[in-house]
Amino acid sequence: MNIQENVPLAPHTTLRIGGPARYYATALSEEELRDAALWARSRSLPVFVLGGGSNLVISDDGFPGLVLHVRLRGIEATQDGRVVAAAGEDWDALVSRCVAAGLAGIECLSGIPGSVGGTPVQNVGAYGQEVSATIRSVRAMDIATGEFRNLAASECGFSYRTSIFNSSERGRHVVSSVTYELDPGGAPRLDYKELKDRFEGRPAPSLAEVREAVLTVRAGKSMLLASDDPNSRSAGSFFKNPIVREPLWAALEKTTGVPAPRYAVSPGLVKVPAAWLIDRAGFQRGERRGPVGISSRHTLALVNFGGNATAAQLMKLAVEIQARVMKRFGIELEMEPVRVGFGE
Repeated sequence: MNIQENVPLAPHTTLRIGGPARYYATALSEEELRDAALWARSRSLPVFVLGGGSNLVISDDGFPGLVLHVRLRGIEATQDGRVVAAAGEDWDALVSRCVAAGLAGIECLSGIPGSVGGTPVQNVGAYGQEVSATIRSVRAMDIATGEFRNLAASECGFSYRTSIFNSSERGRHVVSSVTYELDPGGAPRLDYKELKDRFEGRPAPSLAEVREAVLTVRAGKSMLLASDDPNSRSAGSFFKNPIVREPLWAALEKTTGVPAPRYAVSPGLVKVPAAWLIDRAGFQRGERRGPVGISSRHTLALVNFGGNATAAQLMKLAVEIQARVMKRFGIELEMEPVRVGFGE
């Protein structure tokens, strides 16, 4: 195990923003995960687990402890649709492989940047699918003890963009692998309107066709990583879609004068698109605050447009958006990316 000092973290994130790690180690095996965690514990250092860096904002001060970069590799698949993937595997490469093998269940999660280990943490979801619907178990290490255990999906506390890994037990575990149960020969999911419209009046699409459609939609919103697209230098969707009570949703139409979109969650509760609220709070696509701003293609993404952008500048814009949406609609937008080194 090689422990490095004062390693820049910005290059390891999709935002390309943030300060250095006081200490940094790359883990290629469960043994190295344990060794690194015990090394940090012996020095009373905090540990931050880094995966693909796609849903992450690191402060300009960086992280004062050990950043443990998970790079474990390996994929095993069985004919009954069970897939075990190491945490360091690229997520979209896994989706592509499963689609090619005719395994349904994650095709709408195509194009999401990051690694396998991050998928249960955030319970990633897009275009009508959530990864928790396919997760059978998560293998994780307790950072404090170095012990590994297999957590059944029912133990992971999955809900909208949430799990025990980023809520009640945040900072406790390092995910080393995830076991998925997919549907061999299953049909693709077409719950999302934008996908339904693309295939309207056409024969039932294949998994591969739905994957390509999702990639096309994401590319149109600069939600695919591309070196020639400055809008893709983001942390993805910066705010969660808020869940509000029916009366508050009904008040939105009176405030804006137009029907407010909604997605039923449970009796009396609806989900409102955060992008819709941001638009109607007066923010424009492409709007900038110096070197940071709002994507010119997607209001929900905050972008590092270059020019020595800082995390402080990005967070100032995020807070401005939150404040204006709250003032206009009385709705609090919750930030989605993990924030590191901000003293939270």
